[in-house]
Amino acid sequence: MYQTTSSSGDTVSIAFEGDQLIYNNQPFNWSLNQKSNSTFLILKDHKSFRAEILNINASTKTATIKIEKSIFEIELKDKMDMLLEKMGISNLDTAQVNEMKAPMPGLILDILVTTGQEVKKGDQLLILEAMKMENVLKAPGDGTVSSIEIEKGNSVEKGQILIKF
Repeated sequence: MYQTTSSSGDTVSIAFEGDQLIYNNQPFNWSLNQKSNSTFLILKDHKSFRAEILNINASTKTATIKIEKSIFEIELKDKMDMLLEKMGISNLDTAQVNEMKAPMPGLILDILVTTGQEVKKGDQLLILEAMKMENVLKAPGDGTVSSIEIEKGNSVEKGQILIKF
């Protein structure tokens, strides 16, 4: 089941049972025909509507769609999103990352950043050799390197702090 909020602010639930769309726990009778990668023809109650996907952002789980001349911003929440929200742990993407730990034991082959350097999520930080394979460790989020806790050539254990932000 998925959940979204309508333009009027109402919470809407969406689920699928086979090919059948279930809208707010009721079957939704319609026909959806894909015309291209981003355009669709919707048939509902003997009327046709042209729908186009304008943008999809997988990280924020949002989409911008156009139906006829109206544009809608949609945010879909799956079961995990709803559970995290219920527990008060939503917006994990905005959580501050303070340190990077070794994901496995290994040998530091190279350090690609310096203290004081600003990094963006996904930037390469260092190279860790583990089980005869080189692993590039990347920044888990945006930040500034406050300290580097290891040196090139050091052996590290799983969970050891490598870099602090």
